Amino acid sequence: MFKTQLSESRTAGELNPSKFMDRHIGAIAALILISLLSSLSGTPFDHTISNAWEAFVWGLADPVISLNCLVGIVAIGLLSSVFVRGAAIAGCFVLATVLGIVIHIFQLDLPGTEIAIAISTIVFGTMLMMPNQLNFLVLALVGISAGLFQGYANAESIVSAGTISIVAYILGIALTLFAVAMSAREIGVGMGMGEINRTLPWKISLAGFALCAIGIVFLSNSLI
Repeated sequence: MFKTQLSESRTAGELNPSKFMDRHIGAIAALILISLLSSLSGTPFDHTISNAWEAFVWGLADPVISLNCLVGIVAIGLLSSVFVRGAAIAGCFVLATVLGIVIHIFQLDLPGTEIAIAISTIVFGTMLMMPNQLNFLVLALVGISAGLFQGYANAESIVSAGTISIVAYILGIALTLFAVAMSAREIGVGMGMGEINRTLPWKISLAGFALCAIGIVFLSNSLI
């Protein structure tokens, strides 16, 4: 009887991580769906913020309603799972995004924002298709660059907001970025991206191809 209970507990322990990863996948899929629906329904990306509560809510929402930004966050999370200390890469991305917001608030010029974001999406997609060739420092630098431009683009709506509203917005956007990036990292770990000798799951290859396609579309729109 004791052996039976022990076996059942081990089985449950093996299933729990799988269920946990499924929840992460479901959450990411829901966010991508929200982003697509926002684009199709014409949700206003250019918005004004009048108080701290609105700033916090828009901070939570802005990384999600922009598909080009959202897929970049998901990509950096997936790619960070290749490294044992990859969470630091995701953390650098979040900090760089906050720095990009600050740069915009102080009205410093960061040209070619949309083009840079689209190019970073293409780079992330290419990296996803060949994770065995990844370099920690290179990925960190690309993540920091992408974060700077994404933060700069997201800060358009709070340039004229008050100090409290700006702080609330930064808090909201940091929470969303961290949650999405860490969820994507857990998905990557669950799929074995950190196991260099293992065959790359076809889902990751497909995700990389999709990111490249999204990046190319946004780059084309930016250049037109």
